[in-house]
Amino acid sequence: MSTTTKNNLPLTSPDFLFPTDLQKTERKINRILLVGSCLTSLYLEAFKGYYPDINFDYIPYNFVSILPKAPPAPTDQYDLQYVQIPLRTVLSDRVVEGFQLNDPAVAESILNDAFNTLDVMLDAALLYNREHGLLTFVSNFMAPQMSTASSLLSQGTETDLTYMVRRLNMHLARKISSYKNAYVLDVDSVVSSLGKRYVLDDIIYFHTHGGLSFQDWDDFGAIERNEPIPALETIYPIHREEFVKTIFRQIVAAYRTVHQVDQVKAVIFDLDNTLWRGQIAEHYRPEVQPWPRTDGWPVGLWETVQTLRARGILVAICSKNDEAYVRERWDDIINPQFIKLEDFASVKINWVPKPENIAAICQEFNIKPKSVVFVDDNPVERASVNTAFPEIRTIGGNPYLTRRILLWSPETQVARLTQESAQRETMIRGQIAREETRASLNREEFLASLECTVSLTYITDTEQPELARALELTNKTNQFNTSGKRWTFEELTRFLTEGGEVIVATVQDKFTNYGLVSVLYLRNNEIVQFVMSCRVLGMEVEKSIVADVVSHVREKHGDVRITASIHDLPDNTPCRNIYKDCDFREDWVSENIHYYILDENKEVEFPSHIEVVEEV
Repeated sequence: MSTTTKNNLPLTSPDFLFPTDLQKTERKINRILLVGSCLTSLYLEAFKGYYPDINFDYIPYNFVSILPKAPPAPTDQYDLQYVQIPLRTVLSDRVVEGFQLNDPAVAESILNDAFNTLDVMLDAALLYNREHGLLTFVSNFMAPQMSTASSLLSQGTETDLTYMVRRLNMHLARKISSYKNAYVLDVDSVVSSLGKRYVLDDIIYFHTHGGLSFQDWDDFGAIERNEPIPALETIYPIHREEFVKTIFRQIVAAYRTVHQVDQVKAVIFDLDNTLWRGQIAEHYRPEVQPWPRTDGWPVGLWETVQTLRARGILVAICSKNDEAYVRERWDDIINPQFIKLEDFASVKINWVPKPENIAAICQEFNIKPKSVVFVDDNPVERASVNTAFPEIRTIGGNPYLTRRILLWSPETQVARLTQESAQRETMIRGQIAREETRASLNREEFLASLECTVSLTYITDTEQPELARALELTNKTNQFNTSGKRWTFEELTRFLTEGGEVIVATVQDKFTNYGLVSVLYLRNNEIVQFVMSCRVLGMEVEKSIVADVVSHVREKHGDVRITASIHDLPDNTPCRNIYKDCDFREDWVSENIHYYILDENKEVEFPSHIEVVEEV
C-alpha cells in the first residue's frame, strides 16, 4: 500500500491525525446518537450535511438534566453515542470572577465541586450505556488556548483555568474507565493540532463556553455603529469545516479500534534505510567516516518499536543482510540504545527471499498475513511481498510518514490493554520454544511433557473482569472460530441477561502462561460459538474445554443431548473437526453450516495430560 499522499498534495487534517493507510475494509456506521450542548447541535447540523448516508439523532444536554428513558430510535439501532458535556455547567460561572481564582484554596474548592458535578452529569448522560451497553464516546474539554492566570508567576498553577480544565480531563479519563464499553475521545488534542486560534471561541467569548468561533447575527450591520464590524474571517480565519470533519474522523477511528477492524497484530521491519539511514555493509564500516546521522526519523522509529510492543503488537525483523555482522555492529549503529535485537520476537536476517521469511514469521506467530504490516524502503521488495501475500499491508517508502502511520492509525490502537495483550510477546517466545521441543519428541512424549493446566471461568454477568478479553479474542480470531460471529458489547450483554453463559479458558504449561486463549458461548444445551487462539493448537486444549462444558450442561440440565454447529468459512479450517473429535455426530448440513449432536449418555473424554481447573 502506498504511503504517498493523494496526488502528492499535503495531508488533510483528518488524514494527518487519523491515517487510513492501514485500512483494508470498511465497517459501515448506520446510526449515531449525539448527546450534548450547543457544540453538539453544531456537530449535528454539519454531520447531516457532510455524511447524508448516516442517520443522526440528537438529545440536548445542559446542566444536570435527565435523559429520556429511551432515545429517539431503539437502542440496538445505534452503532454508538457521542456525549459532549458542557464545560460551563461543570465549572460554573464562579470562574468568571477572576479574583476568586487568585486564592488557591478557593480555586481548589471550585475544582472539587466541578469533579462532583462532572460525576453526576456523566452518570446521567451515560444512561443508555449503563442500561443497554451502548458503545459510548465522551468528548473531553477544550482547554483555553492561553493562560488565564493573574500573573506570569502563577501560570500553570491551580489558579490558572487552563490547569483546572486539564485536571478535569484527567478526572474524566479516570471516571470513564469505570464504565463498560465507554471511552474518552481527546478533542483537546485534536483542536490543539489543528490550531485553537482557528477554532476555539475564547478569543471572543468567556473561557468556559468552549465552542467554535462565529460572528453573531446582530453584528452584521443590524445595529448602527460608528465604525462597522468587519466580517470575522478578515481577522480570524475560522476552520470550522476542517475541525468538524476531523472530529468525525476521530469518532470513526475510535469505532474501528473498538471493533478491531483490520487490526494489526504484528509489524515486520526491514533494516537498511528503514530502521537506520543507509546500508550497514556500505555506510557503517569502521574505515568510512562520517557515518550517517542517527538522530531524526530513525530514533523516532526506534521508539515506535517500543510503543508497538507496549500495545501488545509483535515486532519482527526481516532483512537481507549478514546476521553475524548486524549483531556485531548493532550497538554502534543504534545510538542511543533505544532498541535491542532481543526486543524483536522474531529475527530473520539472511539472504532468503523476504516472502519466505515473512511466511516463517507468520507461522511462528500463528497469524495470517492480513494481520501484518511490513515496513521496507525498497518498492521492489514491497511489491514482491504483496505479490506473495496480497492481504499484507506494506509501507516504508517515505520515512517521514512511517512513524505517524504506525502510531496513529486506528488499526494499531487497542481499546483496552488486557493482560494477555501486554504479555503476548512473552507468550510467543514461549510458544516458539515449545515448538522446538515438539520437533525432538513424538506426540505422546511431547504432550506428556507439557505439564498443561486449563483453568475455566464461567461468566454470567458483565461485571466479571474476564469479559473485556473474551470480547477482544472473539472479535479478532478467524482460524479457530466455529461461526465467525463478531459480538458487540450490547449483544453480549443481552446474551448474558437472557441466560447465556460465556466460558473462558486460560492455559499454562511449563514454557509460558498463555493467558485467556479460549471463549465458548453456551445457551442451555447449545454450544453457540467456540473460539480459541491458534497458539495453543495441537495441545488438545479444545477437547478438554468441550469435555468440561458437557459435564457442566449435564449437571445443570440432566442427561440431555448437546448441540453445536460449525460454519464453513474461508479461514476456519483448524476448528472444522473439533466436535467430531469429541464424539459428536453430524446431524445435518444446511447452507455450509454443519450441525452436530452429542447424544444422551455420551460423555467427552478428558485428555489425560491436561489438568482442568474450574475457577470460582
